[in-house]
Amino acid sequence: MQFIRGLNAIPPFSLGSVVTLGNFDGVHLGHQAVLRQAAHCAQRHHLPLVVLIFEPLPREFFNPAAPVARLARLRERVAFIQEMGLVDYLIVLPFNTALANMTAPEFIQRILVDALHARQCVIGDDFRFGQGRQGDFALLRQFGEGNQFAVEAAATWLIDDARVSSTRIRAHLAQRDVAGAARLLGRPFTLCGRVIHGDKRGRQLGFPTANVALHRRLSPLRGVFVVEMQLPDGMIHAGVANIGTRPTVDGQDARLEVYLFDFNQDIYGEIVRVEF
Repeated sequence: MQFIRGLNAIPPFSLGSVVTLGNFDGVHLGHQAVLRQAAHCAQRHHLPLVVLIFEPLPREFFNPAAPVARLARLRERVAFIQEMGLVDYLIVLPFNTALANMTAPEFIQRILVDALHARQCVIGDDFRFGQGRQGDFALLRQFGEGNQFAVEAAATWLIDDARVSSTRIRAHLAQRDVAGAARLLGRPFTLCGRVIHGDKRGRQLGFPTANVALHRRLSPLRGVFVVEMQLPDGMIHAGVANIGTRPTVDGQDARLEVYLFDFNQDIYGEIVRVEF
């Protein structure tokens, strides 16, 4: 899978492409179903599969004072999508003022038609795009007919007769129901980050902890949990994690501290994955 930031570095899709797009926050079972459907479409038409995601999330751009409790940072979204082994190109579009002001017809023409030469688009029937969220499935299909690309509705993934969604997963995590969240994610909920120096209070008390930088203002999960931490070498260690917040100059940041059982290695600077 080739990872591309912005549209300037994309290859010339002269033969066309199959495109699916969205936020893919958490890359849950519903997202995975969309990616598989799009991959099957790409295989049928012998075209590369292009996935288009946005950073920051549109909601974060429009309302920075009310941050989203993200299920996954950009690094994690990229990793989860890559692990599926279905995608040829993952393109991250910066969600900025220019993109926010782009009308739905402009978005279709400039990005899907001119840049990606889309021949097939696979999207959910509730997907919205363009200035004021004016673009929808019906508009995309209408424009597709005039630009020689087809639009396919992504199947809705249901569990317990309800649609799998990032919002639903956040609700489970807010209730500390990590098992319920895992059912919808298709895997345990994880948080990733780099181990940084903390205030050393745990070490002074005889319980040294790994402070993991989450680089997010809000975590969807709070509390104390039994966890497993995976190190870069693949080794997994059991421990107890505390997720909370700490004051900062700009407000508050999510904070993750992990105490690992029978562990005394120096892992400062390492990127770790904590599984709940």
